[in-house]
Amino acid sequence: MSFPQTPMRQLPGAFLNTPAVASKFNAHQDPIRRQLFPQRSTSSNSQAPRFAQVAGPGLNAPTNPIQDQMMRGGIQDASMPAPSPLSKAAGFISHVLREDEQYPELDTYCKQPSSDYDLTHIDSAWAPFQHTHTYQIPQEVLQHYNGAQVSTMMGLFAELNHAWVTIDNCLYIWDYTHPNPELKGYEDSPQSITAVKLVAPKLGVFNSVISHILVVATTSEMVLLGVGVSDAGTGAKSVELYQTKISLPLRGSEARVIAGSANGRIFFAGQSDSDIYEFFYQEDEGWFTSRTGKINHTYPGWSAVVPKPSQFWGKGANEYIVELVVDDSRSLLYSLSNTSTVRTYHIQDKDKLTKVIEKTKGDFLQDIGHHIGAGVSPLLTPNMDIVSISPISAVEDHKVHLMALTNTGCRLFMSATSATTYMTSASRQAPQSMQLQTIKFPPPDAATQRRSTRADPYADAVNVHSTSLQMSRRGVRFPPGYFIDIVSKADQPTRDVLFVSAPDSGRIKNSGRSQINPRLYEHANWIDLASRAEDIGLITKPFRAANQPRGFANELAVQFDEPSGSEFAILTNDGVYVVRRRRLVDIFASAIRTTVGEEGLKAEVNKFQSAYGRVETITAALAVACRQGENGRFAVGRSAIDQSTIDRAKQVFINFGGNPMLPEQDGQPANVSMVRPSSRHAALTLYLSRLVRSMWNSRVVSVKFQPNGRPDVSSAIPVAKLQAVQESIEGLRKFLSENRSFIQGLSGPSDLRRAASKQEELAFQGEHQAMHAVEVLMTDVTEGISFVRTLFDERVSDIYERLDDESRQQLQDLSYECLFSQSAGKELAKVLVKAIVNRNIENGSNVETVADALRRKCGSFCSSDDVVIFKAQEQLKRASEPSLNPTNSRTLLHESLKHFQKVASSLTQANLESAIEQYVNLRYYAGAIQLCLVVADAKDRGKAALSWINDGRPGGDPRSKAFDERKICYNLIHRVLQDLDIASSREPESMDGKPTLITTKRAEAYEVVNGSTDEVFHLDLYDWYITQGWTDRLLGIESPYVTTFLRRLASQDVEHADLLCRFYTMRSMYFNAAKVQFDLAQSDFDISIKDRLMLLSKAKTNASVMTTGVSRQEQQLLNHDVSELLDVAHIQDDLLERLKSDGRIPAERLPEIQKVLDGQIQPLSELFNNYADQAGYYDLCLIIYHVADFRNSTTITQTWSNLIQQTHDEVVEQWASYNEERLQRGSQPGDPPPQPYEKLVGQIQDICHRSSNDSFIFPVPTLLPDICRYALENGQDGRIGADVNWPVIVFLQLGVSHDLVVRVLETMFEAQEVPFRGASRARVVEWICFAVSQWVRDLSRHGRPEARLEPWVGDLMVECDTWTSANVRGSNEGGADPRDLARSVKDVRRIVDGLVVARMGNRSMGFF
Repeated sequence: MSFPQTPMRQLPGAFLNTPAVASKFNAHQDPIRRQLFPQRSTSSNSQAPRFAQVAGPGLNAPTNPIQDQMMRGGIQDASMPAPSPLSKAAGFISHVLREDEQYPELDTYCKQPSSDYDLTHIDSAWAPFQHTHTYQIPQEVLQHYNGAQVSTMMGLFAELNHAWVTIDNCLYIWDYTHPNPELKGYEDSPQSITAVKLVAPKLGVFNSVISHILVVATTSEMVLLGVGVSDAGTGAKSVELYQTKISLPLRGSEARVIAGSANGRIFFAGQSDSDIYEFFYQEDEGWFTSRTGKINHTYPGWSAVVPKPSQFWGKGANEYIVELVVDDSRSLLYSLSNTSTVRTYHIQDKDKLTKVIEKTKGDFLQDIGHHIGAGVSPLLTPNMDIVSISPISAVEDHKVHLMALTNTGCRLFMSATSATTYMTSASRQAPQSMQLQTIKFPPPDAATQRRSTRADPYADAVNVHSTSLQMSRRGVRFPPGYFIDIVSKADQPTRDVLFVSAPDSGRIKNSGRSQINPRLYEHANWIDLASRAEDIGLITKPFRAANQPRGFANELAVQFDEPSGSEFAILTNDGVYVVRRRRLVDIFASAIRTTVGEEGLKAEVNKFQSAYGRVETITAALAVACRQGENGRFAVGRSAIDQSTIDRAKQVFINFGGNPMLPEQDGQPANVSMVRPSSRHAALTLYLSRLVRSMWNSRVVSVKFQPNGRPDVSSAIPVAKLQAVQESIEGLRKFLSENRSFIQGLSGPSDLRRAASKQEELAFQGEHQAMHAVEVLMTDVTEGISFVRTLFDERVSDIYERLDDESRQQLQDLSYECLFSQSAGKELAKVLVKAIVNRNIENGSNVETVADALRRKCGSFCSSDDVVIFKAQEQLKRASEPSLNPTNSRTLLHESLKHFQKVASSLTQANLESAIEQYVNLRYYAGAIQLCLVVADAKDRGKAALSWINDGRPGGDPRSKAFDERKICYNLIHRVLQDLDIASSREPESMDGKPTLITTKRAEAYEVVNGSTDEVFHLDLYDWYITQGWTDRLLGIESPYVTTFLRRLASQDVEHADLLCRFYTMRSMYFNAAKVQFDLAQSDFDISIKDRLMLLSKAKTNASVMTTGVSRQEQQLLNHDVSELLDVAHIQDDLLERLKSDGRIPAERLPEIQKVLDGQIQPLSELFNNYADQAGYYDLCLIIYHVADFRNSTTITQTWSNLIQQTHDEVVEQWASYNEERLQRGSQPGDPPPQPYEKLVGQIQDICHRSSNDSFIFPVPTLLPDICRYALENGQDGRIGADVNWPVIVFLQLGVSHDLVVRVLETMFEAQEVPFRGASRARVVEWICFAVSQWVRDLSRHGRPEARLEPWVGDLMVECDTWTSANVRGSNEGGADPRDLARSVKDVRRIVDGLVVARMGNRSMGFF
């Protein structure tokens, strides 16, 4: 029957719509303009942003990730630089290894009940297990066995290749693999032995020789024997037993079942009850504790004093423990009783053991009923019994904890939970309940098996009636799911049969990509035994493909990395059977060996492809072609394979590998990087990755320190393993080389001739590049392994001590991936090669001999350039010998420099620095500088650094790396020059009129520096001069590079721009200096507005000086631009100072205002609209009108009116505050504020001066009446002690002509506008009288007898005289007395009459 699973629903995504940011170009959103002054609160409705959820599309899993994801993982954007073949292949390997790590966890495909098996005969090519050996029980053991009187037991120590037998009170062990083994025994016990168990020892209790503890239980006591294991020369293990003198009297209890934990705790139980005991022991006796002790964890504390509860109340049936197993990964102990009750105990610290779960047979049946329905299967009824339990570690799976086997052959997979959460590997919390995860039913028997073909051996329905595994006596599960079941048939009671099964890893992995819920596919076969089985053991180490559940069970990933696989020992009455788990490559080799003809081979390959996919099939074929795989015969090693099978595998690899593809690109132009290589390339990459799997991410060395502090360096991977991997890769390279002409992608131009279109040609090119990349990587891997083996042939510890601290750390961190495929690993390898060479040179070896030997073994790590470097270093070392004369030493230095220059592009930084340091020590400064320049040029032959500098050094540009490489060399030159300066300062420049040696060397060095044509070097050198503070040295250099350098830096830094100005000024290039200062004042550097004013002032000064080669027109144009910008800067500075002291500005807004105004010079419109106009600074507004050449008379007049009124209001407010303070204090608080007219006069004068008497900004015909009107209406006259004529005085002092002032007053007198009508006309007459008198006085002051006044002035005075004479009795408050005014008018009239000339035509009104 089938058990469908509810399909999973896709969850909708939740993506939020991000609101757009406000546009910075919206004037209404400008932060300063919007919040310059606090605004009145206005009601506005704010709406919260609304978000929407958008369901994203689901992600469909690829159907072939190795061929699709991994191979296209190397495809990148066409604009990106193409990776090197080595890095490309390394990316393939890393991707494949990550794919292998994604093998599903156990609980993902162990959810639904199933009876899926691919059941084959043991002689079938597809059999998953193989019986390889049978070792007979020695005759000596049989003789002792036949003499037994009381009891006998047998068992295995399979991990030690030993078996044991107890005969009454004697224990014997022997190496069952040895043809004539030595029998070792324990015969000191007087009582019969009841149980034997091999456990782990406690740390710190026993000698380091003892690796295991053998627990021997008798009817009266338990004894611990030490077991020492050593490897014999033939690969077998030798075992020695040691007395520990540790025993435990049982005193009424017994031990029939024993289990040990990884930390050395020993648990046992007997057949009289279901109690769990612990054998406690420690190194020495304590004050209150003995060396050994027995702890009853079922009834702790009082069971040793009073009888057990069962003795009071009795029991219906005697329940006892039949099996104990430990899960060290979760600190759990499981027990199985004869009543099919499973109990779970939590192993805690301090010898504590707590029972947390008890699950009876009834509980199991209840879970089964919920899982498949009650009574569905006759195999799971109250009549069934649980006969075995096997723990499943947390490393293998987080959820599934335990497998229980029933006597009907059903496997029950159990999961434990704690606090409603499945137990994880990281959790040390005790579980609280256990549930049934799934059931694995037995394979179909003859009565229930359905007809099926190999193409579809798995049915959807679950066979719940098969009795093929009835009766199962005992079953053991080993990671990652190997299951061995001892089945006793009723018709053969004296002979057992083995049912062995394993997960079909390839099928699970292949089906997991296309199924939502993968199934537990297993393949199995039967093995007949000649007698009854006694014990089952794992010979090899437990399987583990990863250290976490994901990827743990991937057998395919380790089939080439660990070719020995898993082997099991089954002990029977007549011998030990060895069963081996066959790899997929073994099955493939056997399958193609037994095929007949081409059609048979094709059919078999198709079966593999349908089950495991094309890539895995082609990978298996490639492995067999490289002599992997066994021949399938009994007692024959895996490397034995016939040539016909190899030929067939080669045929499969070549003919079934498929073709490369060029996917459709949606209109984009196709290129080689888009090609998806063939399955043949994927198989090659997969095979190579699994060969290097264990070492790819592993460290190369392991460093430990001895007690004396010296390092002990060893290989992290055994050298034998490195050799095996190297041999396998060499076999792969040999296969590819011998069959190059037949393999697509390696046959070269012949592939392109087969292309029928441009797309196919690109596909073949991509295939060739991918195959070539893998070949390059294989070469580097083999040479890298050769290098590591060569390294460990030397005294690695001595080489390690020769390295500097950084190289030591790099060596400790070095992985094989880095060594094989990354430049950092290659560079470190060269450092190690140099250390090897130096060590051999010190031991008397020739440098060429050692280097040539290294080059032959690992050419990529010791190239021909490396040999030249070694020669140069040897010459440099010889030149430093004290016994050598100076001439020979200098010759050797020149020769070493020539050698270094030949291989400049191959010099590492360490080599370069070492050579430079030795050159400096030998005072070969010129050679050191020359070598650095040559190396810098070799690192950047395309001049990318200069191009990058000329483009303004853009960020993120790959050309910057070229500059960085050059910079490293230039820094060395700086150090050389510093050492040269220090050495020069210690010695005189000349002696006896001749230059000293150091002076000569200094001249040679600077000749190399100044003669260099490397522009980048010169620019960097000048930059270094600046950082050292040597600006005078820089300014004194006459070189075209200096100007280029300073110009480039002037646009980047204020100090450098000032340095450029100094450079121009020193050379009388004032016009250029002015341009630099003008540009700097407009720059976006962090310069205050006052500094910009200073720069503009200096620029105006320099622009006013004549410069050779500059036309007068250019000079005037620059002067005009500087002057205009200077006016704007003054306005901005005034605005900043005003706003900083303006009490209306909120404190939080001041920093933002200061940031804007105390920096770049802003446009006039910005200053007016955002600041001056809003703040009501009308005087600055008038100045802005002048600078902006604004001529709207209405606006200007209104602004003057606002300024007059604002000035008056401010002074009145000041006087009010002054008077209030005086009243409060009762005395004068200080100097009184000025009168309103006084402040107004000052502002008028300032505006007039700053506007250069601009008639548009200073309109006298309209401004003078406004001022006069203000004075009259606001009492700004004699009433406050002011000169009543101050409006006229201020205009005359500003240079306004008397003629214009008098004409404006005349207009006011005749117009009789408010307030100048009636009695107030007396004030106008008074102003006219004063203005005319001043005019007359001015004429007389110049002493010009011919000076005359025009007749209209006389007419005006006549009118004034007539009016004053008629209004003598009127009033003139704040002015002169009307009578006095009349007399003054008459006097002025009399003088004017004498100066009036004949009447002429009308004259125009002028400003002056």
